[in-house]
Amino acid sequence: MAAPHSSLISPHYSYSPTLSLSKTSPKPSLSKPLLLFTNPFNNNNRITSLLSASLRTPSSPHNDLLAEHRTCAALDSLLVLCASAALSFTLFVADANSASALVVGTPRKLQSDELATVRLFQDNTPSVVYITNLAARQDVFTLDVLEVPQGSGSGFVWDKEGHIVTNYHVIRGASDVKVTLADQTTYDAKIVGYDQDKDVAVLHVDAPRNKLRPIPVGVSADLLVGQKVYAIGNPFGLDHTLTTGVISGLRREISSAATGRPIQDVIQTDAAINPGNSGGPLLDSSGNLIGINTAIYSPSGASSGVGFSIPVDTVGYYFGRFPSIRFYRCRSVLRHHLELVGGIVDQLVKFGKVTRPILGIKFAPDQSVEQLGVSGVLVLDAPPNGPAGKAGLLPTKRDAYGRLILGDIITSVNGKKVTNGSDLYRILDQCKVGEKVIVEVLRGDHIEKIPVLLEPKPNES
Repeated sequence: MAAPHSSLISPHYSYSPTLSLSKTSPKPSLSKPLLLFTNPFNNNNRITSLLSASLRTPSSPHNDLLAEHRTCAALDSLLVLCASAALSFTLFVADANSASALVVGTPRKLQSDELATVRLFQDNTPSVVYITNLAARQDVFTLDVLEVPQGSGSGFVWDKEGHIVTNYHVIRGASDVKVTLADQTTYDAKIVGYDQDKDVAVLHVDAPRNKLRPIPVGVSADLLVGQKVYAIGNPFGLDHTLTTGVISGLRREISSAATGRPIQDVIQTDAAINPGNSGGPLLDSSGNLIGINTAIYSPSGASSGVGFSIPVDTVGYYFGRFPSIRFYRCRSVLRHHLELVGGIVDQLVKFGKVTRPILGIKFAPDQSVEQLGVSGVLVLDAPPNGPAGKAGLLPTKRDAYGRLILGDIITSVNGKKVTNGSDLYRILDQCKVGEKVIVEVLRGDHIEKIPVLLEPKPNES
């Protein structure tokens, strides 16, 4: 039963802005409050639910006024519902547009030099390989012989026959070598040959020809300090990494990691070269090979901004094999130079060894000769079966009283001055096996010129 009207609504209470009730007007009785829901996604029977709210009035002569009140309330609810739906739809569309703006953006625009670098990396990556050096180890408990990785490095495809070029120190001491191509296929590699003095090695893999893409080869004789270079390799085992920089120096000299023999005319670059880059290519801005990354200068073993690459001309390529050589400004000089070098890689591919001329001597350290106050190479030993021994060069020895008798001091070869061991190696690198050279020596207090017939280095693999 409904309570009396006076107990429900105070005579001084105004109920609705659309319906002002006076003190004498009948008051509607509310058994439930009038609630308005504005969820735009649940419109089923909304108006019905709003109109069916328990808005009850007792029997009175003012039913028309109550009907008018219900109609106004329903219209107000409908207007609020429409406004809420429109607002919710607007927010939904705005959110959708915001989300799509995060996903679909303006295509990235690269500068011309960036596009050239991206294209260079994409074009040359298929030519770069990953090399794993495996060594045989015996288990101390089971005595089983296992192959464990002892190092890794990089290399590049030389030709369609499956020859891979890398550094010698990358595969030194390996019982087995594996080569991983750019498509992540791995092959067992055979060591074709190596040159310890120049830190160059050649491998062979039985891979399909369509998977082998030889790297384009350039010339290093006309490089300039400041030009851009690019190094591709696998530093720290990371797959195909590109670093960029410039040539920061030319005609540097480093020592071979295997024999200590100096390597001349080395390229110095600030492109980051880290462990694992060894054997990888150093490219010019045209994407041509100009060097083989081989060493870094760093006490900690990481790149410190000074890396070294063996120039492609030192590796030695025969003239006429590569199209890029036709752009060299003096082809006759280049051809003579390449023929003298003899093609280290080509010799390793054909013969499995490099034929390099030697004098057949052992000489004293440069510091010892400087202490004597003379300039040249002091001969410590000249075996009688060697080229120098056959020609009559005198070694250092002791007399019957134990006194030291200095041997010959080489001051020039073929008229080219020799001040230290590096000069002697540099001159011999420009000579051929079987060539006769004139060696000028300081013997006692006088100068003598002795002809020596150069012979190949024995037992070189």
